[in-house]
Amino acid sequence: MPKYCSIFILFFIFISFCTYGQKKTLRAKNITESITIDGKINEEAWKTAPIATDFVMYEPDNGKPIGEDKKTDVKVLYDNNAVYISAVLYDNQPNKISRELTNRDEYGVSDVFSVSINGNNDGQQDFRFFVTAAGVQLDCLATEDNEDFNWDAIWDSEVTMTNFGWVVEMKIPYAALRFSKATKQTWGLNFRRDLKRDDKDQSYTWNFVDTKIGAVITQEGILEGIENIKTPTRLFLIPYTSAYYQQDDFASDKTLKAGMDIKYGINDAFTLDAILVPDFGQTKFDNAILNLEPFEQQFDENRSFFTEAADLFSKGNLFYSRRIGGAPTIEPTTGDNEVVTEYPSSTDLLNAVKVSGRTEKGLGIGFLNAITEKTYAKIQDTISGATRKEIVEPLVNYNVLVLDQRFNQNSSVTFVNTNTLRNGNFRDANVSALLFDLNTKVNTYKLSGDFKYSAVKDSDINYGSIYGLENYDGFKTQLSFAKTSGKYRYMFSGKYLSEMYDVNDLGIIFVNNYHSGYGEMSYRIINPTKTFNSLKFSQNINVEIQNTTGKAQEAWYQAKLAAITLKNNYLEGKFQINPVDRYNFYEPRVYGRYVYVPKSVTGYFRYSTNQNNKFSLDIDGSIEKFDEDGRVVYAISPGLKHRFNDKFSLSYNLIYTRKVNDRGWVDFDADDIIFAERNREIVDHYFTGKYSISNKMSLNLIARYYWSYAENHEFFSLQDDGKLIANSTYSENRNRNFNSWNFDFSYSWWFAPGSEISVLYRNYALESTNLVQKSISTNLNNVFDTNLTTIFSVSIRYYIDYNSLKRK
Repeated sequence: MPKYCSIFILFFIFISFCTYGQKKTLRAKNITESITIDGKINEEAWKTAPIATDFVMYEPDNGKPIGEDKKTDVKVLYDNNAVYISAVLYDNQPNKISRELTNRDEYGVSDVFSVSINGNNDGQQDFRFFVTAAGVQLDCLATEDNEDFNWDAIWDSEVTMTNFGWVVEMKIPYAALRFSKATKQTWGLNFRRDLKRDDKDQSYTWNFVDTKIGAVITQEGILEGIENIKTPTRLFLIPYTSAYYQQDDFASDKTLKAGMDIKYGINDAFTLDAILVPDFGQTKFDNAILNLEPFEQQFDENRSFFTEAADLFSKGNLFYSRRIGGAPTIEPTTGDNEVVTEYPSSTDLLNAVKVSGRTEKGLGIGFLNAITEKTYAKIQDTISGATRKEIVEPLVNYNVLVLDQRFNQNSSVTFVNTNTLRNGNFRDANVSALLFDLNTKVNTYKLSGDFKYSAVKDSDINYGSIYGLENYDGFKTQLSFAKTSGKYRYMFSGKYLSEMYDVNDLGIIFVNNYHSGYGEMSYRIINPTKTFNSLKFSQNINVEIQNTTGKAQEAWYQAKLAAITLKNNYLEGKFQINPVDRYNFYEPRVYGRYVYVPKSVTGYFRYSTNQNNKFSLDIDGSIEKFDEDGRVVYAISPGLKHRFNDKFSLSYNLIYTRKVNDRGWVDFDADDIIFAERNREIVDHYFTGKYSISNKMSLNLIARYYWSYAENHEFFSLQDDGKLIANSTYSENRNRNFNSWNFDFSYSWWFAPGSEISVLYRNYALESTNLVQKSISTNLNNVFDTNLTTIFSVSIRYYIDYNSLKRK
């Protein structure tokens, strides 16, 4: 072995067993007296509790001690029910403390105090609780890769403003945390203070977090002193009732619903969540688009049951929760003179249950089960008028199982299984995966990878199998190595997906049957310079080769620069070149066929002014030029926001895209695959407004108008070699003009912890035609002249703690 290799191995082993600098330790004080959460911290217990102080800057000037003018003192108390935290945040300019009122889980422009608690002290997952200077609560489950603000806990907090700064008092019940059964608890702990000013942002932490190291959670301090606690039963009932009135141009309808969510603490580590008679009528609308791509449109998940505590179930990216209750998967068969008169856009969720948590040994377990109802389409004989029903989705049982073993505070090995079982003679699917994420002790290097295996049983190959097989399986594997700390970092990755790798029954994947290599190198500044608070420059290259043909389906080099100035303005620029001819294996919509995609060059920019200002501006734009006569894509997206005061704000965003001489599939003509050269425009307007009456009550407005068209001006036939030749005989009208309108105006009042009254007024409409209209006023009139649907709804959810019932 060469000498330099031996030196490198010894160095790698050395850094793997190094430890961080000494961590701070705080001792919690046990109490028997009651604590009133009023932001005054005047109880006797607070006076003798140990103090956490001497905060250190996290960003932008990492490592700089906090000044006396911003001194921060934090104390922790506990009893058998909860942990209590007080923070005194000094500020020599109390009149400049930012205090924007927002909805729950939204920062806004406000100073913030937060606590991060890791009940297992394993360096892997935090429970984070935030309170803004305006008294708004935020909370999240945090891993190194993600902060999940969809998770909502029930806890209490209060803020008071003083002539020397502000004061926070918090009560965090044990029900909102997860920890071991040990008699003496040792928790990971850190406190953070964020300051928002017109000209700068600053963040400080109690235990120093070195930004040269990629991991944050492993750099927390220690909380000791919590001993011999007897935690109460964790059983919470959230009954709801909701009423809906819906009206369109043809009919009206009234609906009354009632149901219940249940949360039960199996023990201090595991929780069971169940929904009985689910109601998702007030979830945010989906952003409908004119989708001319060969793939389905992917939607965000807005249903709280599937978004809360989703970190375990997102492992391996095998679970796309919108499959549950999504569109039916089977197209009905029609005979002569028959037409489909009713085809449901979704399936009904009957019930869902999930169990999640982590043992004190670091084993995370997640199990989710959901059942959707049998769904029918209605078919009518156009001559006799007779109607019949046909199944378009049988009763379906969905299961997800995750086993995630963490070790060494920053590494893990994970097993994931997803399973879809359709009742009767229909398609079933199963996917399993083994994942690993290994980091050196001080998070300098990372080795990660996976192996995933899919199996599909499709007894009727007319329903979904593109391979013409009843049973087929496939696999995917990936391996990555990265340097994850310091100013200079790099990452190399390779992966392989087999031809029949298919996770689309409970996951989502668009492209398979290729192998690829990816490399990235980056440089960043750790502390501010005379010009920038932060700066990162990166270069990366990616090549994807289709397995069957050996042709490139992706090949690009990219350089990117992103920076934040001393005035908190954001700048970003990107250059990308696709230097070789590529081939698209999905646009033809026929298995085994492909279409040529020419070389191209892309430029991108983004500029955002300081979001702390009353008026802020975002603008980004891009241009992609293809090596084909006149083929180019332009895009620009300006955004404006004005904060009139701490209660009221309005924002407007526009996304405009123009594609000149775009080429894409439009039709089949016998055995011919027809493509068109076309011009496309996409205009997406997004308007939001917020008026916060208090930190628990608000009015919110969301309005979206989307318009897009595709106008064909030349047709082509696809050849076997992927090239297009002119087709002068095809003359069908395959133009598209699409309009979508959504309007939501809501009132929300959190009248008690975990309890909410929500009132929503909503209307929406869609219009799709092959007659292109290029006047925006004409399109607006057309969409409002279609069947505009209006919904008015009221929903009440009430949070009941079993312990409070037991005491009564």
